[in-house]
Amino acid sequence: MFRLPLGDYFDYLVHWLQDHGETVFDGIKDSGMWVIEHLEDILLFLPWWLLVIIFIALGYFLSGKKLAILSGLGLCLIYSLDLWEETIETLSLVFTATFLALIIGIPLGIWIAKNNTAEKIIQPILDFMQTMPAFVYLIPAVMFFGLGKMPGAIATIIFAMPPVVRLTNLGIRQVPEDVIEAAVSFGSTSDQMLIKVQLPLAMPTILTGINQTIMLSLSMVVISAMIGARGLGEVVLNGVTQMQIGKGFEGGIAVVIFAIILDRLTQSIGKSKTRKRKA
Repeated sequence: MFRLPLGDYFDYLVHWLQDHGETVFDGIKDSGMWVIEHLEDILLFLPWWLLVIIFIALGYFLSGKKLAILSGLGLCLIYSLDLWEETIETLSLVFTATFLALIIGIPLGIWIAKNNTAEKIIQPILDFMQTMPAFVYLIPAVMFFGLGKMPGAIATIIFAMPPVVRLTNLGIRQVPEDVIEAAVSFGSTSDQMLIKVQLPLAMPTILTGINQTIMLSLSMVVISAMIGARGLGEVVLNGVTQMQIGKGFEGGIAVVIFAIILDRLTQSIGKSKTRKRKA
């Protein structure tokens, strides 16, 4: 049977991009590393107990005493395991990757919500991005950006971006037609319709997409550690490769605690938006 050399075509494309886009990739790498490293420096400069208090305050104001207590106990446990620096490294990588994914994903979701042709083209691409094994993203990321945190961030962005694109599109499309007709009858322009009507009503759905993007970013922590992203993923990876079961378990617990706290915080924001809309 004839074999389609698809892998050869992809290999040629990657090498062509390496030869002709080196300046662009170096600029992206330098910019991304500047953000990640400065965020790390700021968070490590702050006393650990101050960050714990900040998360406790966020949990209390967004959800109540239960989340505040959970955040405080969870972060104190991470500190007691001597994994605070690794947690900050992971936090910086996740925040940077999530921020860039949202900067790209939310405008893209708005665009396909307003353009049916674009939606038909981009939806299969999003399916591809979500179903492709995450390990595959590491290959071009390493070839374009080398080893370290930046290729881990790029792979995380590609893997974690589809949910916020899909749910932004869904939220805007689910805005009731009678609300849109009422806004049009009052003379709203397209921009006013988007900013003052569609986005506020779609915000709970968009926040769900943001929540899913953060969770997927955290799920890439261990995978990104394979290419030098460090953080908690490196602790878990070392536990697996060196058969240090206890150390790997501690790293896994830290990832789980961190994921639960961020998940509850973002869910609380979405619920508060939903309550305000119903009120």
